[in-house]
Amino acid sequence: MRDHFISKDQRYMHRALQLARLGGSDVTPNPMVGAVIVHDDIIIGEGYHQRYGGPHAEVNAVDSTEDHSLLPQSTLYVTLEPCAHHGKTPPCSDLIVHHQFKRVVIACQDSFSAVAGKGIERIKDAGIQVEVGLLEQEAREVNKRFFTYHEKKRPYVLLKWAQTADGFIDRPSEERHSGVNWISQPSTQLHVHQWRSQESAILVGYKTVINDDPSLTVRAISGNNPTRIILDPDCSLQGDYTVLKDGLNTLLFVRSNNYKYMPEHIDVIEIGSFTVRTILNELWERSFLSVFVEGGATTLQYFIDAGAYDEARIIVGKTTFKNGLKAPHINHFSHHQESLGTDTIHYYYRS
Repeated sequence: MRDHFISKDQRYMHRALQLARLGGSDVTPNPMVGAVIVHDDIIIGEGYHQRYGGPHAEVNAVDSTEDHSLLPQSTLYVTLEPCAHHGKTPPCSDLIVHHQFKRVVIACQDSFSAVAGKGIERIKDAGIQVEVGLLEQEAREVNKRFFTYHEKKRPYVLLKWAQTADGFIDRPSEERHSGVNWISQPSTQLHVHQWRSQESAILVGYKTVINDDPSLTVRAISGNNPTRIILDPDCSLQGDYTVLKDGLNTLLFVRSNNYKYMPEHIDVIEIGSFTVRTILNELWERSFLSVFVEGGATTLQYFIDAGAYDEARIIVGKTTFKNGLKAPHINHFSHHQESLGTDTIHYYYRS
């Protein structure tokens, strides 16, 4: 916390961050933002950005305030720099200036080029006291996908796989049972579906579709389905697979489109060169803030070897296969781990 902020400031910004997280994936590709309005040490209004295209956090906070005459004597705490451009909604900086807030405390500056300091400048030019940097790291963590997208010009990349206690991700083909050969316990799947619901896209290679016939959806919880991305360089998906018939949004990346027919929900995209950079650039251009890479082993290792990931979550079950397909190899030491019944989840983060 910056020296000039006091403990009360921190408490109110913590509340604003709490609110911001409620937006979840409903606001993508916008950032999650929370706002709290305080008058004489009493919260008189609060709000968050609830859905893409809807009112921003500052608007909802002002609208929740019963007595607008108190706003010129109030402090607005907001987790991200108020916008200064016309998008789906009018600029929030104009709203703040209109109500002549006494003070505005901002957790972090927006790195989106249409904002990037312009909102702060607009509010300061109106004679309003503006302070920036309170709980900045916490605020950036909440919107790590948004910041990665705008600062690195690619989606936030999260890898996930499950492996046996003896280091295998799958059985030998001749020993596979029909369908998926589960490694983790059923309750862990709740975690996996929660993770999926937080990301814009989910990516697998064509072999995963052929071997497992997965849905790649959010089913065990209430949440949004990420858009499915399937890497299919040589147009190999000729079977009656779930992803080809369930009507849910799916992008099929191919070198050259040799398919004679694909259902309307399948968007076949020719990308020519199958490099990680090309794949991520295609996703970036389509405004995917994040991608959840679930497999298979070759696809995961491809991202690992390219150093093109921000986070990895590895589920280790108590099952042993003794032989089969080896799990991907990652060099980073585990940042932390947690036990979940008989499973252990290892979390890795790239700096």
